[in-house]
Amino acid sequence: MKIGVVVFPGSNCDEDMVHVLRNVLRLQVVKLWHKDHDLQGCDFIILPGGFSYGDYLRSGAIARFSPIMQEVISFANQGGFVFGVCNGFQILCESGLLPGVLTNNDNHQFICKNTFIRADNNDSMLTATIDPDKVLKIPIAHGEGKFYADEKTLAEMKANGQIIFRYCDEEGNITAEANPNGTTDNIAGICNAGKNVFGMMPHPERAAEGVLGNTDGKIIFESLFGLVTSQQR
Repeated sequence: MKIGVVVFPGSNCDEDMVHVLRNVLRLQVVKLWHKDHDLQGCDFIILPGGFSYGDYLRSGAIARFSPIMQEVISFANQGGFVFGVCNGFQILCESGLLPGVLTNNDNHQFICKNTFIRADNNDSMLTATIDPDKVLKIPIAHGEGKFYADEKTLAEMKANGQIIFRYCDEEGNITAEANPNGTTDNIAGICNAGKNVFGMMPHPERAAEGVLGNTDGKIIFESLFGLVTSQQR
């Protein structure tokens, strides 16, 4: 499997993502520059976190029109797999590949801390091998992480199993207190109806090595890429 990590001006988590994929998971990885029109034969595309184009207008609003995104959108519409983390999630929503929008956190401040999340179901590659009762500690770092969708869209998402992660407390309880940014229904991650495009606000690449004191993020990557190296299995 060949994985492409898209790099925009302002990306600051691209090296973290490449490191985890290449050096921790031992996968083949290439970087894809935002001005390119070539996905280099990649089987899977990842949009990393950061502040693409300085997050002017809205987060991800300018990146959505970058040349590489024309190729990513076409790739996804043909069934190709795409995963966006934080700013990457915002770009996917702006591009229409994922439903809903990411808006300002309720406190209108940038939030950077560890959060707890749970898989909402096992119906997507991102959660296929994750026990829904298992609580994962994954950090967030965003100012616009509040997911919103209208009632009709949200109902369709729930019916299709498109909500894949929710914020919870350390015991796994999904409560208002465990919601870090005011996001609808504690939503931390979603997928499209075709279940080939995924987005989440927490950063699994920042919690994927023992040296960091947390390997919960590695569990997410292992599920996504069908790996079986984690001690949880």
